[in-house]
Amino acid sequence: MLLSTILILVLGLVTLIIGGEILVKGASKLALRFNVSSLVVGLTVVAFGTSAPELLVSLNSALKGAPDFALGNVIGSNISNLALVLGTAALFGFIPIKKDSARRDWPVTLGSSLLLYIFAYNGLISNIEGAILVILLMIYLGSLLYVTRKEQIKLDIEAPKDQLEKWGIAKDIFQVSLGVVCLYFGADWFIGGAEEIAVDFGVSQRVIGLTVLALGTSLPELFTSVIAARKGETDLALGNLLGSNIFNVLSIVGITSIIKPLSVNMDILHTDFPWMIGITILILPLMIFRKRLGTPSGIILIASYLLYVFFLLK
Repeated sequence: MLLSTILILVLGLVTLIIGGEILVKGASKLALRFNVSSLVVGLTVVAFGTSAPELLVSLNSALKGAPDFALGNVIGSNISNLALVLGTAALFGFIPIKKDSARRDWPVTLGSSLLLYIFAYNGLISNIEGAILVILLMIYLGSLLYVTRKEQIKLDIEAPKDQLEKWGIAKDIFQVSLGVVCLYFGADWFIGGAEEIAVDFGVSQRVIGLTVLALGTSLPELFTSVIAARKGETDLALGNLLGSNIFNVLSIVGITSIIKPLSVNMDILHTDFPWMIGITILILPLMIFRKRLGTPSGIILIASYLLYVFFLLK
């Protein structure tokens, strides 16, 4: 019974990851065919697509009446992104600190986390509060688009070669459709497996959401960051992870709570929120006093994550 549950959980996770990848590729090519600039595609389609697995998991959880899974997935992912993923990447290679990360991305990451905490303080994240988060996301994306255009930053996104070929468009639509189907079933299997594990082991949905679901949906970032660190391609690692945390709060919690208001577990509010905010604050002195993140910073961040998990499971 346990083995089949774990298999369902793993199958759901793999399907989620594959679905996200297929959706991003198909949607990006489709947008480029209709003359949407690669800059806009990179900042919107790709960004939303890579957050699609977390969104589907949180939305599925909320609709199934498991809000601890939904919020735990986001809070746990944010903690693991900045502590486990960034810490592991720093152990594999030096991560240079970009000025944009310290001046723009970090304040927005901390601000969005604090705002979510304020919204959650009364025990419910309402439709209106969700809408505010999504509006703030639009403003953030708009500012990114302005800055990126102004600084003439180019994103590594190429238009499809078969620009005018009708079968190419049909293929892109098929990819988008397949990606959505994979995300839907992947999220359903992933949540179903997590629920069964929670029941079998008598573990709360909060703990499963903050560990199993959060780690599962953070795996793509972990693999990508470690591979980039080993290749010495770590320039965007910190900015990408901060950006991922911003998206998790503003888009995933925002969209999910618009569709279905999220009730907030007081343990998440009083324990896990402070950890997420505290680890975000911990990043600042590492960025200010060091021009790059290396082994010492990696050890500090991973130790912080292990300490959090210890207190969570205690």
